[in-house]
Amino acid sequence: MSVKISKIEQMKKIGEELLDLKTSPLYTYRIENNYFPVIGEGSLDAKIMFVGEAPGRNEAKTGKPFCGTAGKILDELLASAGIKRTEVYVTNIVKDRPQENRDPTQDEISIYGPLLDKQIEIIKPKVIATLGRYAMVYVMKKFDLELQLEPIGQAHGKAYEAKASYGEVKIVVFYHPCAAIYNWKKLPMLIEDMQILKGIKTNGSVSLLSRSNGSVEA
Repeated sequence: MSVKISKIEQMKKIGEELLDLKTSPLYTYRIENNYFPVIGEGSLDAKIMFVGEAPGRNEAKTGKPFCGTAGKILDELLASAGIKRTEVYVTNIVKDRPQENRDPTQDEISIYGPLLDKQIEIIKPKVIATLGRYAMVYVMKKFDLELQLEPIGQAHGKAYEAKASYGEVKIVVFYHPCAAIYNWKKLPMLIEDMQILKGIKTNGSVSLLSRSNGSVEA
């Protein structure tokens, strides 16, 4: 008789695998700086899963995703759409901090990507919201949307229909919250994009209104 492993236990196994991920070029950097890996945080039954690129210094010091200035902006964006941070799951593709907050390399994305894939299978979100171009590219390629890829300046605020092993899923593209740190004039645009998630319904269905793709439901 098969034994069903709880989501908590499955996520714990990913955390253990991450702690001992010596194949990562960022492992030694983590140890030398007494940093934590950042597996993710939030509801394991979330309908919306946010995927960023990699942890920053504050995240690596605490082990919590989006806990610095970018996290405060993300909280503000969520609040603008009537969404509580505790209702979603937030993580990154790369789960250790790259040196000097540089962009993650393709090798690093390839090493950590399978852990994100496992998290998606555990949580089974209805919507995967990507934050930044690296997350956008990885997630869209994962769900066979490579032919629909376009620069994030054109893709932000759009929703794409895809199919996961567990059913239909919507991929929604957003700028990374850091975009508003570098240029506060972009904050209204980020808030406007986030309104696409207002269509999340309590009965488990999803209705998204994209500024360019029209309404899509699941």
